[in-house]
Amino acid sequence: MKLRTNVWLIFLLAFFIFQPARAQEQNNESAGKPFNPNFIIDDWELTDYESMSVDSIRRFLGGKSGILSSYRTKDVDGIERDASEIIWRAANSYRINPKFLIVLLQREQSLVENSNPSPRDLDWAAGYAVCDGCSTDDPAIQKFKGFAVQVDRAAWRQLYYLEHPAEFGVKRGEARLIDDTIVTPATQATANLYIYTPHLNGNRNFWIKWNEYFARNYPNGTLLQERGTENIWLLTNGELRLVTSKAALFSDYDAKKIVTVSTNDILRYDIGLPIKFPNYSLLRSPRGTVFLLVDDKRRGIASREIFRALGFNPEEVIDAGWDDINLYFEGVPITTADAKPLGELMQDKTTGGVYYVSYGVKHPIKSREILRNRFARYPIKPVPPAALEKYYTGEPVKFKDAELVTAPNQPTVYVISNGQKRPIASAEIFKDLGYQWSNIIVTTPDALAVHPDGPPITG
Repeated sequence: MKLRTNVWLIFLLAFFIFQPARAQEQNNESAGKPFNPNFIIDDWELTDYESMSVDSIRRFLGGKSGILSSYRTKDVDGIERDASEIIWRAANSYRINPKFLIVLLQREQSLVENSNPSPRDLDWAAGYAVCDGCSTDDPAIQKFKGFAVQVDRAAWRQLYYLEHPAEFGVKRGEARLIDDTIVTPATQATANLYIYTPHLNGNRNFWIKWNEYFARNYPNGTLLQERGTENIWLLTNGELRLVTSKAALFSDYDAKKIVTVSTNDILRYDIGLPIKFPNYSLLRSPRGTVFLLVDDKRRGIASREIFRALGFNPEEVIDAGWDDINLYFEGVPITTADAKPLGELMQDKTTGGVYYVSYGVKHPIKSREILRNRFARYPIKPVPPAALEKYYTGEPVKFKDAELVTAPNQPTVYVISNGQKRPIASAEIFKDLGYQWSNIIVTTPDALAVHPDGPPITG
């Protein structure tokens, strides 16, 4: 991917509880993520007509086995075009997401994956004007016959549903009996799908293909914001954790790196425990024990003397109930042996090299960028080489997960995931994932090299 190269200040903010997560209201019944007939896609997912260029549609269809990768025919204006351009033109004419049209063509006639469809499949590609039990030989619908007409009319019809919702029996927010199931569409886009195809199975198939084709995969450490809400989620070990306070958000994360996603993207993940307090907060339990929060662990401070000796400020202690404290795993207590429970930075006075020292191990920091990324608030203590020699040498410090990194004159941008550097396959994928060019960290080749190569990010 060609590059265009172009710390967040810590605010002490009062805790602010965000609104309840809309995604949780939709469907989080099990890890299997069952089909939710009330919510198929967002309105934004239906109307994001700029989601794919003509070339990206061609590449997508070219990567499938269906006839649309090479199919050409006359468009509605009489000019011959390939299927990709026909789809793109219809999408842009009616401001309907080309991804929606692609999934519709697969659901109706399997044209994305079928390399040998019948002429009838192509003539009625989007199922437009073909009702249940109707014959495609009906003279009244022959004007809608043909691939380009089908794509054009299907896109137009979706726009019409959006602009005239009151004309149709299936409405957003109103219960409706569909195939012996009560369905209450949560979005107008979901209502559109039932108006177009009033059956559960057909719309379940749409949902399956939508997620198969266009679900986006993010690495651990990514901050995701559910579009249309204030909900910020941290992706951790495949689970989403709702960040429920601005204090935690602004002190531990960079709000500029939040990626906006659809509710469907949120629904793909299991919901984990919320994040209510900033890292390194001091919580006092109902029985009086003060805990230091370190990542996902709570470390009890063994005595008041140790608390004072470590220089903690009593005014920073937050009284918390067991429900909050039990959100964190029990860690090793902090005792007199923990002179620096959070570790410290030491700089070799001779070489200038900086190390993170913790529990008798020194970890080299290979670049200033890693230093800023991991230890922006840590003071650096200059020491003679002899002071460092008493520590074992451990693994070099890596960038945080989800950081975007590259090196000077390097054509590839990587995202850090589980300590690995994973190349992003193209600029188009970079953009589609919601990443920002301004968030790329340019670092040294040595700093990149401490991260093993991981599989590419392809979407």
